[in-house]
Amino acid sequence: MKQKYGIREFEKQFPDDDACLEWLKDFLYPAGITCPICERVTKHHKVKNRKSYSCQNCGHHVHPTAGTIYHKSSTPLRLWFRAVFLMSTTRCGISAKQLERDLGVTYKTAWRMFKQIRSMLMDEPTKLSNEVEVDETYVGGKTKGKPGRSSKKVPVVGAVQRGGRVTAKAIDKVTKAELIDIITTNVEPGTVVYTDEYPAYKALPTHGYDHYSIPHWRKIYVDGAVHTNTIEGFWSLFKGGLKGVYKHCGREYLQTYVNEYAFRYNRRGSEVPMFHHFMAQTSQLSWWTPYQERVPQQG
Repeated sequence: MKQKYGIREFEKQFPDDDACLEWLKDFLYPAGITCPICERVTKHHKVKNRKSYSCQNCGHHVHPTAGTIYHKSSTPLRLWFRAVFLMSTTRCGISAKQLERDLGVTYKTAWRMFKQIRSMLMDEPTKLSNEVEVDETYVGGKTKGKPGRSSKKVPVVGAVQRGGRVTAKAIDKVTKAELIDIITTNVEPGTVVYTDEYPAYKALPTHGYDHYSIPHWRKIYVDGAVHTNTIEGFWSLFKGGLKGVYKHCGREYLQTYVNEYAFRYNRRGSEVPMFHHFMAQTSQLSWWTPYQERVPQQG
């Protein structure tokens, strides 16, 4: 059964900035803080009116916010945590304008928080296997003609393992080389790959994949196990969210929006509240940085 975590649970766990800082400290240092001066784990005490902890032996300060998205921010830590809560508890995301209203901050501050939180919602690369569907879609304004020929639309290529994870990447142009590179990077050789009839996919067998295509041009969308309905379902969620929540997405930020929806999709069956998944990401320097390498520096 999925754990319940609503506004009452959030308010109880994070009543003030000190509670937020204490949580961040415990997350970053689950085994205790190793003082670089004493060269061992020592007791650290919260420094009054500062976002730091002091070693009780030598007085060396450790700053839990260093190396995180909260570093050097004048915005109260509790507002940051509340922003994460608001972004994580909506199915399709929340706009920066809504954050501005809910948090009582300026739009500039809300946009910065929104961008920082979303930029950390990346998954560690994991190759897909078994049965994988691959497809491309186009994001942008209304244009005439085929979407692939429009310079105003940005192509996004996605691959989803049936019953598993999805990975997607915004690219400049759909080419055979780009598609094959994305697939070989993200899909294990020997995997059964389902696509539409786009000619570039015909090269997949030469790269070690079992390839089956569904001829959408003939109005055929399912032929036994051959279909791309799973990845089409993800595109529906992604594009529906962009249109209904964010309204407009700049090309330079598109990948972070793609990452956010992939992050949610990949945890759709988790019993852990989405807020906890978000917090585990936004409290780190980078998703690929091992714990030993993310010790905050003095300053």
